[in-house]
This record gives sequence, structure tokens and C-alpha cells, in this order.
Amino acid sequence: MSLFTLLPTEVHEELAELVLPTWAFPAIAAGIFLLLAIVTWSYRDVHHRHNDKTSADASSPQDAHH
Repeated sequence: MSLFTLLPTEVHEELAELVLPTWAFPAIAAGIFLLLAIVTWSYRDVHHRHNDKTSADASSPQDAHH
């Protein structure tokens, strides 16, 4: 046998098996992204809900020196 025919058979290595199926990795990433999007969406109106409290506190004379 020629060296060129033996070389590909000896170079071939067995690939390590993945811990999860291939589809699970993008599914996990999408799930994390969706969770972060929900957390971000939950804070969308915090400023407007607390705006009346901060504007009332800023006009009080007790906090004028702070």
C-alpha cells in the first residue's frame, strides 16, 4: 500500500460524543435569552411608576440641603 492511502486511515480520530444533543445547545441559549428579555420587559415602566414619588421628595424643603 502507498503512504497516501495509509495516511487518511491513521489520521482519522474518533470524535468525542457531546453531553447533550446538538439541538439542545441553541435551545438553551434561546431560553436564556427569552428569560433575560422577560426580566428586561418587566422593568419597562419603573421610572413612570415612581416618578410622582421622586418629584414630591425633590420639592420638599427638608431635602434641599442634600
